[in-house]
Amino acid sequence: MFLQFSNDQGNWLWPVPVANPQLQLNSPASLSSQRLRRFFLVDGLSGRQGNLSNQPASVTLAAGLLLSVDLPTSSPGDQPAFLLTVKYAKQDSTATTQVFFAVSYTHRPGTSPRDTDIALAILGSLAALYALLKTSSWVRRSRLQNINFIILVKFFAFFTGALANAFFMVALGTGIYWLIVFKGQQSSAVEVMVPPAGSQIETNFIIYLSCAFVLKAVDLLHLLITQVTISIFLIDWEKPKEKPAFKAPAGGQRAISSVSIWRTFLIANEWNEIQTHRKLNPSLQLFAVLLLLEVVGLKNIASRDLNLDLHPGADAYLAAWSPILRFGIAASLWLALGIAQVVFFIGIYERFVENKIHQFIDLCSMSNVSVFILMHGCYGFYVHGRSVHGHADVGMDAMHACLRKEEENLCPLRGLEANSDIQTFEVLLTDRARQLYDKITQPLMEGPRGERVRVDLHEQRLRSYYTLNRFLSSFLEHAYRDLDYVVKDKFFLERVMDMEFQEPVDTSILYTDASALFSRTLFYNNELALLLFDTLLFSVVDLGTQDFLLAAIITFVVQKLVKMLRDALGRRNLAAKTLVEKQFLI
Repeated sequence: MFLQFSNDQGNWLWPVPVANPQLQLNSPASLSSQRLRRFFLVDGLSGRQGNLSNQPASVTLAAGLLLSVDLPTSSPGDQPAFLLTVKYAKQDSTATTQVFFAVSYTHRPGTSPRDTDIALAILGSLAALYALLKTSSWVRRSRLQNINFIILVKFFAFFTGALANAFFMVALGTGIYWLIVFKGQQSSAVEVMVPPAGSQIETNFIIYLSCAFVLKAVDLLHLLITQVTISIFLIDWEKPKEKPAFKAPAGGQRAISSVSIWRTFLIANEWNEIQTHRKLNPSLQLFAVLLLLEVVGLKNIASRDLNLDLHPGADAYLAAWSPILRFGIAASLWLALGIAQVVFFIGIYERFVENKIHQFIDLCSMSNVSVFILMHGCYGFYVHGRSVHGHADVGMDAMHACLRKEEENLCPLRGLEANSDIQTFEVLLTDRARQLYDKITQPLMEGPRGERVRVDLHEQRLRSYYTLNRFLSSFLEHAYRDLDYVVKDKFFLERVMDMEFQEPVDTSILYTDASALFSRTLFYNNELALLLFDTLLFSVVDLGTQDFLLAAIITFVVQKLVKMLRDALGRRNLAAKTLVEKQFLI
């Protein structure tokens, strides 16, 4: 058997070796010594008995022919580029026999697995270093002195998130690499083959993708637990404009306040609304991905051949799908569309339409209500909402007059400090300030036991609410000499590493924050983790079902379930920490 081909020097014949796996040798020999130059399809002579003119009792035929095409990545050595493997079978002359002919393409991976392992090792080491840095920052912010089980759990949580990103980057790089290198070839000059089904490269890819999804799911769970367990309190700066209309009840109980609570309810509802606010629209994301994959036909690029036809005919040959190529095209589209949405949202929509985070800060200023958040032990955020007009519980005409004063610069700036308009801060409390905070809020965390205890506990919670409101407002007004604070800017390296180098001993620290980092307690500032989770979920479901539509449906359902869970647990935590009943949280 010869392969005829032509080049600049003319026409040539390439001898194709033939291998017979049924050939028995008396001594062991290498595969090269067993290669033949000839083969036959049907042998009708050896089965004739007595005379060659008699009908053969049996025939020997080539029941299977496999043409193997090998694409070497280096010097081919003993492995031929073409090899015909023939399997013979002896059959009765009157029997019907099924034969097969197939062509297999093999491509030795070369250094690809080694490069992938090196990349994963480097990224895994960086993930461990990042987890150590985040854990160290968390320990400093939580004021923990000794290593305990909670620190180990936190390190594991940070490490799973970083390691998930490492696995995702390796899997995405693998998918995009094979998508470009394999599909970018011309059919007349094939140099690289996509990894075949069941190969080591494809198996490793599936393992990496599965690990990335599982680890990212754990990272998302850690994010949810962190956000729904924050300590949050709404500081009402409003002062009574007149004496209380209701006298104090008998028994020495607290007098009923004349300050309206509806402004606090308004801020609590707005906070509850923005808890799951994101920088992209998940439904629009799913629709756009399905439109490009199914309607435009980009999914057809993921076939194992070099066909780039987006709409093959009904009678056209359709090669099998490659999971590596499917992930490469699907994940690339998902990330590209997600990044485009985020850029549009931040660059255009928030700039010219609405910015819910800044609207929330403005609403706090107009409502005369500040937001105090503790995300870790002694670390949190502060949104300064104290009104520069002194009162916010006013009528429509007075409110418009206040707004006109601000437009005409006839009143002070809204910032915490004089001549400053910065309203958001990172908070780093001293141990004593946190202990007093916990002591005041302890009744808020207790559960009622019995009817009589329920009434007493309700009154105790109200007292704790007003005590904490006075404590935080007095603290922010520098009323306590032994619990004072300073306002300062973070160093550049502190912002990059997300860590505070200075530990407050006697004085708390408020770091100016022009980026509204309090949104870390919301979905808004965790878009990357949510985007990667959605991408991995969509890809893993498609990996198991080979159906983009089903993957989109399951991803949509999981997105809704995660949002519902975050809403429910966040509303519950908000009601417990701020004393705003859940029926007032719409």
